[in-house]
Amino acid sequence: MQQKIRGVNLGGWLVLEKWITPSLFEGLNALDETTYCVELGDRADTVLRKHWNSYITRDDFAWLAEIGINAVRLPIGHWVFGKDYPYHRSYGDLRYPFVVGGIEVVDQVFAWAEEFGLRVLLDLHAAAGCQNGFDNGGIQNVCEWHTDTAYIEHSLEVLERLAKRYHQHPALYGIQTLNEPRWDIDTALLKKYHTEAYHRIRQHCKPEKVAVVFHDGFRSYREYLDIFNDPAFANIVLDIHRYQCFSPTEIAMDIHQHIQHTALDWKGEAEEMISHGQRIYCGEWSLGLAPETFSQMDDFQKNAAHRGYAAAQLLVFEQYLGWFFWNYKTETMPAWSLRECVKRGWFPHRFA
Repeated sequence: MQQKIRGVNLGGWLVLEKWITPSLFEGLNALDETTYCVELGDRADTVLRKHWNSYITRDDFAWLAEIGINAVRLPIGHWVFGKDYPYHRSYGDLRYPFVVGGIEVVDQVFAWAEEFGLRVLLDLHAAAGCQNGFDNGGIQNVCEWHTDTAYIEHSLEVLERLAKRYHQHPALYGIQTLNEPRWDIDTALLKKYHTEAYHRIRQHCKPEKVAVVFHDGFRSYREYLDIFNDPAFANIVLDIHRYQCFSPTEIAMDIHQHIQHTALDWKGEAEEMISHGQRIYCGEWSLGLAPETFSQMDDFQKNAAHRGYAAAQLLVFEQYLGWFFWNYKTETMPAWSLRECVKRGWFPHRFA
């Protein structure tokens, strides 16, 4: 029987997100890693290297293994290999604004993962030109990845280089072709891209050893059934992300409705997708809900609500091949931090 993936995202490390590490952005106008590096200029090197060396360490991998987490999803920016990416106007006068050396951090992740028996899912989280307009895509309020063949080709090259570099490493579990491409990018373009990415990765990674993962692009899994059913593709996995804190409808729900939506609607969704033979991860989820959800609760009730919402989601996502909680840690938002959720008793103390 294949081991159930019970994992966590290492977000905010190699791709900055201001809400995860607001202290890094204090006194700056920057909104994302691109504007952060542009605004700091030469100073970015010192600041980010310090962040890379302290934000997550060997002790964190030891703790994850101790509590039974068996995999990490590592968000990576398209600049990870250094100064070989296409120019974007947001760089201003800086041809190559991003700090060099991230690939050395990835190497260290693999070493720690192997030491403690964890698996690694490499995730191309931020693509050249930005694929979604979010800060996690590298440039907030810009979504141009799909408009320029140079951006798309660079993404494919990064994926192939990752596959070539790590294909023999025992800790490599999979490579994700692109995180959260925006919902209005043409599905045909995405399918073409994912197909090409699959073949580039498979030049180096055998299907019996390495999964190729792609995000649903905020659309129905049915739009990808032709890829899943093609016998030429093996060990391919769909990544879905599930949150209940962004839309007005979700924000208006009380905790009972959130748990009901999880236990009924998301459970039904899982059963439907699995019945079609889909191999699926829930690559992102959290305990994050709108503050209004807890406005009439005392501390005991808030803790009970978080535990109930956590349990409902875990029971649903355990039906899939596995899941990756977002995120490992945050500075100010405990419902999005695995460490805090375990510390506060919202999660079990062991996941095995």
